[in-house]
Amino acid sequence: MDPLKSIGAIAASGLRAQGERLKVVSENVANADSTGSTPGADPYRRKTISFGEMVDDASGASMVDVTEVGRDTSDFVLKYDPAHPAANADGFVKLPNVNPIIEMSNMREAARSYEANLNMLETGRQMRREMIDLLK
Repeated sequence: MDPLKSIGAIAASGLRAQGERLKVVSENVANADSTGSTPGADPYRRKTISFGEMVDDASGASMVDVTEVGRDTSDFVLKYDPAHPAANADGFVKLPNVNPIIEMSNMREAARSYEANLNMLETGRQMRREMIDLLK
């Protein structure tokens, strides 16, 4: 496979992976206040995403791939609110294990990685244009 084409494929795999990461982070942020609807019910559990290496058979290039979208098994925070519909018999409500500060830093990191992959894709295109100009 053409090395310049490999650059595009690798960058595209990075863009897809970071796009999935942004989806997971945005779902976590959207559900940061989602409690259970019945007494003692579990609230929203934070999602996590894992990446792995995938080797493209056609080019032999190593690319990034989403290997798993899992659940964070850390404990829920308990808040005393006996009037809440999801309060247990002791008056405690389980809150989601989502930390907005961590999610925002994950979002920022994913956005920067997305931008870096986009720059790599554009650099590959520019190199291809320059090569064509040299061949004219």
